[in-house]
Amino acid sequence: MEARLIEIEIKLSYAEDTLDVLNRTVFRQQEQIEQLRQLVVRLANQLQDMAPPERRGLEEERPPHY
Repeated sequence: MEARLIEIEIKLSYAEDTLDVLNRTVFRQQEQIEQLRQLVVRLANQLQDMAPPERRGLEEERPPHY
């Protein structure tokens, strides 16, 4: 019975260690996701700033003699 209890405690210790590693991994990934999200927003804003102004359709433009 005691050997079985020791085996369960060992398995629990490994499970706790694995859970801790997974938690740290998820935390780092969440930080990376947030950094990438911010980068995408900045790049989208830069791209928008670089885009030429929208052109009007021919029907909206005034003829040169007006």
